Amino acid sequence: MAQSISQLLVAWRRPLLVLAIAAVAAAWAPAQRLGFDRSIENMFAPDDPLLPPFRQLKRTFGGDEIALAAYVDPELLSPAGLDRLERLTKELAAVPGVASAFSLASVKPLLTSSFLQSLRDRVLQLSEGYTIGADHQTAGIVCLLQPERSAPTPRAQTVDQLRRRLEKHDAGGVLSGEPVMVVDGFRYLEDDGRLLGLAATGLLSLTIIACFRSLRWVLVPLAVVGAALVGTKALLAVSGLHLSLVSSMLWAIVTVIGIATVIHLLIGFREARAESHAPADALAAAGGKLAAPIFWACATDAAGFASLMASSVGPVHDFGVMMVLGSMLTLVSIAVLTPGLALLGRIDADPRRAWGEGTLDVGLERIVGAINARPRSLALMIVALCAACSAGIAWLDVETDFTKNFRQSSPIVRSYEFVESRLGGAGVWDVFLPVPEPAGAEFIDRVARLEERLRREVVVPGVDGKPAPGLTKTLSAIDALELIPLGKAKAAQDLEGTLKLIGRQLPIVQSLHGRDPQAPDRYYLRIMLRSRERQSSQQKHAIIEQVQRVSRQEFPEAQVTGFFVLLTRIIESVTRDQWLTFGLATLAIGLMMLAAFRSLRFALVALAPNALPIFVVTGLMGWFGFKINMGAAMIAAVSMGLAIDSSVHYITAFRRRRQAGNSVNDALHAVHQTVGRAMVFSTLALVVGFSALALSRFVPTIYFGVLVSLTMLGGLIGNLVLLPLLLKLVERDALKTP
Repeated sequence: MAQSISQLLVAWRRPLLVLAIAAVAAAWAPAQRLGFDRSIENMFAPDDPLLPPFRQLKRTFGGDEIALAAYVDPELLSPAGLDRLERLTKELAAVPGVASAFSLASVKPLLTSSFLQSLRDRVLQLSEGYTIGADHQTAGIVCLLQPERSAPTPRAQTVDQLRRRLEKHDAGGVLSGEPVMVVDGFRYLEDDGRLLGLAATGLLSLTIIACFRSLRWVLVPLAVVGAALVGTKALLAVSGLHLSLVSSMLWAIVTVIGIATVIHLLIGFREARAESHAPADALAAAGGKLAAPIFWACATDAAGFASLMASSVGPVHDFGVMMVLGSMLTLVSIAVLTPGLALLGRIDADPRRAWGEGTLDVGLERIVGAINARPRSLALMIVALCAACSAGIAWLDVETDFTKNFRQSSPIVRSYEFVESRLGGAGVWDVFLPVPEPAGAEFIDRVARLEERLRREVVVPGVDGKPAPGLTKTLSAIDALELIPLGKAKAAQDLEGTLKLIGRQLPIVQSLHGRDPQAPDRYYLRIMLRSRERQSSQQKHAIIEQVQRVSRQEFPEAQVTGFFVLLTRIIESVTRDQWLTFGLATLAIGLMMLAAFRSLRFALVALAPNALPIFVVTGLMGWFGFKINMGAAMIAAVSMGLAIDSSVHYITAFRRRRQAGNSVNDALHAVHQTVGRAMVFSTLALVVGFSALALSRFVPTIYFGVLVSLTMLGGLIGNLVLLPLLLKLVERDALKTP
């Protein structure tokens, strides 16, 4: 059947080529509409219990739609310093897309009056950690942004204008906050998508030229990749999906899969031409031999990516969907484009042998000789080495510092380091709770008690090993009541009205109380929390659990949420899901191998040399102290799908040799010189292609590229050494029928 399909594709190559060109032309316009989803909520499953409190926080208090401008002025509290702050605050408030801006300049009369010293001190204490640093030289300007859907300008333009006006300020400064991180992060990702795709394409083109010295066979896989990529983007756009946090790798990975797959066909075609077949007959013969393994290779790629759809993290799930489409469209693209392009004209039609390929042949022969001479020694050495390396998995830790997702030289990291060191920590989150009607003095006392308990009881181990405060700041609207002479009982009679009155003089109070637009009869108070962003995952979890425990002891209906909580949980989810997705990928690929080979032993043999490198690389991360991030957490499932391609080709060719009457040793020698050579070239293409990801400005993308490359190299060693060892173990010299 494979031979018939191959001959049919070669015979109909011209109509298929025209059809493919027409399909790409039709898909081009929809593909251009594919855009990014920049919402933080997109990073979670729709039914994740963390989302409702976060959405309610944003509805009721404006959430995290805040850009914080900060700078240092040694004379900040002098009249001249406050004048400078006031001018900059007004400039930032005038930027299109900014609803309002406030700073210490909003209470300048209180700070410059010599008759209100005690009130001045209370205002500074209340504002410390938000609009002024503990050094009283760091100024913070809180810019409340308009909702993105109703803003007059795109959010990116608003952020750019804020940054430009801040940079023109005498003291310079930084701009931080969740909207800023999102804008900058996705800007990096969009730039990365183009850069990484072009870099992967360029590197792989150079690799093919170096290995096969043929310009035509550079253009053929590039056309295959281009068609698959346009088709994938068009289907995603039509189905309503969007690019997400890890989607910058889409172009690069489709390029790598397409070119690595075409290389197997290229080598088969070259071997058939060396046997004096005409070009069309040679391509049909190569296609007949490789149709089944190419199909199963693309199917296993898709299975590896499909397992990511089980992840509860939105970007990882969506990336799985995208790459399933990309993998299967790559298969279609190879079938309809390769015959027409490979046989179009006679110029540069035949790929040549690579420089130094004779040395490669000798090396492959020696590997088989060593396997035949010392199979037990090699097997024991491999088992011991893999076990020692894999043990490091026990020491793996999770990277929860979200700024570590970007290069240290990026503006995002510099701004967060500034806030971390000068404004009490970049981790911003909240507790919010319902206010009874009427509030009553007892409620005010309970809120004050809750704040005091949070300051006192939420602790982490300090540098000296002694308990240290886990929160660098707690602030609620109740703290602002100290600024007015009313007693608690009087204020409690109309708490909302009192806080609105205070908010006119001290704008920060406006964001500390509010009503939920979806339930306007419910009135809420907000306790703003600040903590250090650069902490271990264990410390972050401990802080969150302590805040939840204390808050619900005082107010059972209290909700704990915010950017700090969500980002901590995201990485936890990715780490939790990585072994689930790996298990699903292994199961799905194992079933595919069972269907492909119709033999349980061959299915298990195919899995082993590709699973071990994943454990080895992951274990080495633990031994060397590298932390798991979003990119590292995806490598297990993805690598399993990519690495097993070589095993499919190897076992298929081995069984064909055995059916032809070759002994086990003769079959291994022959397969090493044919499929083994193709494995080396295709793995080289994979590694070179994935190395382009190291150019990314998004650190998880770098991790993904480097770690997948290492796993691919491990898979190559496994398929050249461990796979033949296992085949010798399960296959005897007596001829076996499949």
